[in-house]
Amino acid sequence: MKDLTTGNETKLLIMFAVPMLIGNVFQQFYNMVDSWVVGRYVGTDALAAVGASFPILFFMVALMMGFAMGSNILIAQYFGAKNMAKVRAAIDTTYLVIFWASVVLTLAGLLAAEPILRLLRLPETILPLAARYLRIIFGGLILMFGYNGVSAVLRGLGDSTTPLYMLILSTLLNIVLDLVFVRVFGWGIEGVAWATVIAQGVSFIGSLVYLNATHEVLRTNFLKLRFDNEIFKASLKIGLPSGLQQTLVSLGIMFMSAVVNGFGTTVIAGFAAASRIDSFVGMPAMNIGMALSTFTGQNLGAGKPDRARRGYHAAVAIGMGITAVLVAVLLLFGEVLVGIFTTDPAVIAVGVQYLSVIAPFYFAFTLMFVTNGLIRGSGEAIVPLVSTLVAMWLVRIPCAVIFSSVWGLAGIWWSMPTGWILGMAIAVSYYRSGRWTRKSLAAPKAVA
Repeated sequence: MKDLTTGNETKLLIMFAVPMLIGNVFQQFYNMVDSWVVGRYVGTDALAAVGASFPILFFMVALMMGFAMGSNILIAQYFGAKNMAKVRAAIDTTYLVIFWASVVLTLAGLLAAEPILRLLRLPETILPLAARYLRIIFGGLILMFGYNGVSAVLRGLGDSTTPLYMLILSTLLNIVLDLVFVRVFGWGIEGVAWATVIAQGVSFIGSLVYLNATHEVLRTNFLKLRFDNEIFKASLKIGLPSGLQQTLVSLGIMFMSAVVNGFGTTVIAGFAAASRIDSFVGMPAMNIGMALSTFTGQNLGAGKPDRARRGYHAAVAIGMGITAVLVAVLLLFGEVLVGIFTTDPAVIAVGVQYLSVIAPFYFAFTLMFVTNGLIRGSGEAIVPLVSTLVAMWLVRIPCAVIFSSVWGLAGIWWSMPTGWILGMAIAVSYYRSGRWTRKSLAAPKAVA
């Protein structure tokens, strides 16, 4: 457990965010290795199938991830207020909700995978591949949710290192299993899916064992978990808007995918490959934002809004510096990076076009995510929700339809930074208003 309410803000944020960032780099290796293996050893259709499956998976888990985010912030605020009884109750409630949500979403995913793929206009040549991949991934959903739930608990307590170790272990296992299942056993896209599920199970079980073995006051007996309705409602107050935000994002991605899918398998594969790189470039901003959420939650819980503000300024500086380096790499080596996933020149050309359009706008993306991290950490989840609603549904999607009808494929890519810029403006405006300093649920009087 790590107390973030004292010490140098910049140093604490870096030390807390770096393990999360490295962990998410390894998390992305799940998808990257899957894409690399199927693109290199199964074919372009399989690469397109894996890429087309992501928006559906994201949609199915969005609300649950929002609840986990709410639990993380609530645990951070209670921990900052030194209320360990509430911390314990929040952890029990988180585990119970995650278990039952996993059961429901697994059943829904198994039944709805193919109908949703058809709704997204996926070509018939790759639809069966994508459906088989998705069903296996949904079958292991409880392992994915379990790991993310335990990680949310650990991050709320200031521990971002343990999830990193578990991810390194499981990612290495995923790489080995991908190659064994596809190259040795010849299982194709199903082998990639099974490798991912097994690796996620290892990370979940390892994290849970560590938490029980090292945090005595937080040791969990799953037969004696107690549901706290008050904490559940508080988590929903923070997490439900975040989950709805993620759902809006996932629906937007699905809509964008439907537009992209209309251009054929080559474009789908190129977009899938470039999206893997896009995920890597966006990770520093996302992880700094997540670190800032915990930092803000603990400090507002401790009644220190000025310290939370200094942490925000440090986080913006860190994020912009990293983004500058990554944008330069992207512009200089975009073709080489896309070429990791495929040798098809037409697929590479699509991926490079996408990256060259959006690269200069990652600065807006970074400022948006870092600012929203502070806002969520304060317990305010409506503003990021409104920001997403406006940026995604009132700007990006209409622009994708209009721009693509005028400029073709490039018009879809240009719609994305348009949404980022508006989302950034909304988040920064709310930060400057100062209202976020009065949102803490753990210590409202201390920060009023």
